[in-house]
Amino acid sequence: SVIKITLLIYRRRGQFAALSIAAMVIIVGVPLWWRTTETYRAWLPVSQIKELDNLQLQLSVDVEVVLARGTVTPEQQKKVPLTQTQDEQQANTALRYRYEMRYRTATIMEEDALNKPTAAEADLSLHMLSESPCGSLVVYVIPESSSLLLEDMDVYIGQRRTALLRIGAQVRVGRTLEQLLAHLKPRIKQVLQVMSFSHTEITAALSDRVRLTPGNKGSIADSMRAFKSSPGWSMFRLMLHWDIEGAVETYIQPLLTKLAPLANFSIDSQILYYAMLGVNPRFDSSRNAYTLNIDSLAHVINPVEARLGSNAASSNPVLNFLLYVPDAHHSPLHIQDYKKQEVLSNAFHSPRWGGIMIYNVNDFYGPEAAFPVDININMAKVMGVFLAQLRLLLGVQSSTPPPGFLVAPCSSPGIADWELDRLMWSRSVENIATATTTITSLAQLLDQIGNIVINDNIAQQVSSTVMSLQLAVAELEAGNLGFALQYSKEAISASERAFFDPSLLHLLYFPDDQKFAIYIPLFLPMCVPILLSLLKILSEVRQRRREKQAKKD
Repeated sequence: SVIKITLLIYRRRGQFAALSIAAMVIIVGVPLWWRTTETYRAWLPVSQIKELDNLQLQLSVDVEVVLARGTVTPEQQKKVPLTQTQDEQQANTALRYRYEMRYRTATIMEEDALNKPTAAEADLSLHMLSESPCGSLVVYVIPESSSLLLEDMDVYIGQRRTALLRIGAQVRVGRTLEQLLAHLKPRIKQVLQVMSFSHTEITAALSDRVRLTPGNKGSIADSMRAFKSSPGWSMFRLMLHWDIEGAVETYIQPLLTKLAPLANFSIDSQILYYAMLGVNPRFDSSRNAYTLNIDSLAHVINPVEARLGSNAASSNPVLNFLLYVPDAHHSPLHIQDYKKQEVLSNAFHSPRWGGIMIYNVNDFYGPEAAFPVDININMAKVMGVFLAQLRLLLGVQSSTPPPGFLVAPCSSPGIADWELDRLMWSRSVENIATATTTITSLAQLLDQIGNIVINDNIAQQVSSTVMSLQLAVAELEAGNLGFALQYSKEAISASERAFFDPSLLHLLYFPDDQKFAIYIPLFLPMCVPILLSLLKILSEVRQRRREKQAKKD
């Protein structure tokens, strides 16, 4: 009996020990292991990111229509409405346009400015009186008797955000104020298409988000020439012997100063000697000159680009502007178009890369020339070509105005205020589309791969992107173009920092099957004895229950 009692005590102690170990493993060990090995994933605004897919963009433009003396009668002046709103919804796209037109009569100082001898002087005087905010337009309606416009011109578009629109006497006579304003609306709509954003440009900026229709495929192709939006650009130039500082200050810096809201620009220069074009020009005996066919220009860039050192010096997109001076054996050298005619600028540009100009100095080459030859580059001629190429590469496209329109030529900065606004509209929309696509793709990636760590920095960048996108959309809807561009730039910067963060590399983390391969050899030797002990205890409990049941029976 003593031996039985002793065996029973040892058996009870074994069962208690096994149950205690199992309880410690289940209650303490498993939660502790789960907590220490879980993947840290900070909270992300997933619901707000999903709402970005159904984002509705509304672009609002404030248009102020000023009626000069002689366009309306004194009785009609008292009935001029304050505001009229016009909304447009584009089919098959998430785009809405809102034009808020405010009407008023011209002030005394504006009337004095409209009495200037020329339209350019009137445009400057009106700009000195009040500067319109970016994204807005002011249309001055002048009578037919005004001498500001030529006889065959009805609309003058200057360098600022103002336009002069002439109204004929046959429109004013015998018409009510409502009829007069209704007649002005189609003409004002044409002014908006020239000076403000166009549907083709906005569709091109949203090319990765909207469904293309047969009518906007051409705009997408045209947008491939321009560089994508970036917070900074590096301008790289290849010259012979030139006044780089004077050329930049005189020709380039005024344009870059106006483009400062879009991005930061840096300028570097480099001189390459004994550079080859990579193609052999052909000698044309009829012109006594060497020629390059337009089909062979694509083979010129690669040999020269291999020797450029700017791509490694900056992470920003690089605009390359090269001036090539041919040697004496291939001079003069001219570029021919498809019609075998010489290109007047003797230059060409490559989409999203830059431009090359061939500068002939054959007048210095001759049998009596003394080498080395001192060559002075005509900077006005060269920079004029490069500025035109820069406008194309940045997306400043000069469209053909409608009949009866006169667009003032570019001034010294190289870009008009309304052209800058058009570029800011498209860049803002492009930034919103790019940031939305980036942050949506990141959210889908993190949702599919659950073992990637999402630290607090990533979550902060994602939240900052969503907030900046919401603010940018709100500012576009309110017509505040400057703030919309700034918020869109912040959104695209934050989204790229989050997307390309090194901590999100999938190769840094083990897949689930490799985790099981690591943990099973560690936990299996410990869990097998515990599991067998629990099974034995369960078997003994069942055995005792059957014995008790048999005794009762």
